[in-house]
Amino acid sequence: MRFGIDRLLAEPALRAPLAGRRVALLAHPASVTESLEHSLDALAACPDVKLAAAFGPQHGLRGDKQDNMVESPDFEDPIHRIPVFSLYGEVRRPTDAMMQPFDVLLVDLQDLGCRIYTFVTTLRYVLEAAARHGKAVWVLDRPNPVGRPVEGLTLRPGWESFVGAGPMPMRHGLTLGELGHWFIRTLKLDVEYRVIEMQGCSPDQGPGYGWPLGTRAWVNPSPNAPNLWMARAYAGTVMLEGATLSEGRGTTRPLELFGAPDIDARRVIQEMQALAPHWLDGCALRDCWFEPTFHKHVGRLCSGVQIHTEGPAYDHQAFRPWRVQALAFKAIRRLYPDYPLWRDFPYEYEHGKLAIDVINGGPLLREWVDDAAATPQDLDALTLADEQAWAAERREFLLY
Repeated sequence: MRFGIDRLLAEPALRAPLAGRRVALLAHPASVTESLEHSLDALAACPDVKLAAAFGPQHGLRGDKQDNMVESPDFEDPIHRIPVFSLYGEVRRPTDAMMQPFDVLLVDLQDLGCRIYTFVTTLRYVLEAAARHGKAVWVLDRPNPVGRPVEGLTLRPGWESFVGAGPMPMRHGLTLGELGHWFIRTLKLDVEYRVIEMQGCSPDQGPGYGWPLGTRAWVNPSPNAPNLWMARAYAGTVMLEGATLSEGRGTTRPLELFGAPDIDARRVIQEMQALAPHWLDGCALRDCWFEPTFHKHVGRLCSGVQIHTEGPAYDHQAFRPWRVQALAFKAIRRLYPDYPLWRDFPYEYEHGKLAIDVINGGPLLREWVDDAAATPQDLDALTLADEQAWAAERREFLLY
């Protein structure tokens, strides 16, 4: 598989429309070529690319910010002597001044295929800014590492946020290049847009199902995204950011596991299996112990559950991480009815809303968990229609 950045570097004809135009790059640490050279350095070495500026999303161009909601400043790149603008600092939308130094913005971001991953929202914001300022946007496409499956509730009107860029389900099954086309159509943007498509992308084929497993190195797109297995679980485990349970930050397997000092993980797994065993298809659950070195429950021994997607139990089409995590919440609520499950804090700059609701684009998931009479069939009844509608809506935007 050849990614968009590698095609742009290897094929002069693709770069020809950049002649005489000032170029900016939106990138992060996973923005690397097949030889692991950072895209900023590779583009700067191209004699026919006039690199004028760069942008960094959440966690920064260098990915040095460990936790969520840690802002990055603007700076001057010490090697290339160009301004690097932060889109997760004083602003999250490009300012008018940031749009001035360039004519074409190249977007080279590795996504995780999940609505809440903020690079999706950053893509929307730069497209809107480009439309206002008459700038071009090119996405140098990269694979969606979790492939084509769709899962989760569609974001409800009024619940848009930096972790909810539009009415899509939690797991959207598109690449960023494809999402750009969807944003332009949905938002009715008038913008010069181009996707440098991948070659050899087969998102329905194993063993990677979207990620070229064994032929391409994994570089963390954010500090707590260390491997493909985390990416597979993320559309479910990201909901733990709105819960009091640890999501494994401060361990070596963040967002592949969950737990707390005051739950019994074995009982939780047993309750999950009793409630909706079919929701657990495609993965293996293992009870474990961990002690976070930072973040929630720091320094305390937690009884936890690890979601395994790297072994023979993994079934790409059957695995539904959002339902797995929803079921875990439901099991804990049934075992411990008064458990203080939901965190109340201004998540991603959203005030007056519970973080779990911001994450899910509405309160329906939390209400289902907290309703003692609600069954797995009830959540399916809410969600299946959303998933089917999205699968139909996105069809025209598929490039691979």
